[in-house]
Amino acid sequence: MSIKLALLIALPVLLLYFLPTVVAMARAVPNRGSVVVINIFLGWTLLGWVVALAMAARSKTPHP
Repeated sequence: MSIKLALLIALPVLLLYFLPTVVAMARAVPNRGSVVVINIFLGWTLLGWVVALAMAARSKTPHP
């Protein structure tokens, strides 16, 4: 397998794996640190990935 093919496969897979982290950072959610930790350590399980994505997509709390 060539390096180009490996990168062509690995980059989309990594982007999908870290999608909750990307969403949390883009939305600047208050719990983005927790999302990152859950995504890194439990993202390999489907449940951990879904929890991290749900935390990243939840509504932001309004600032007073």
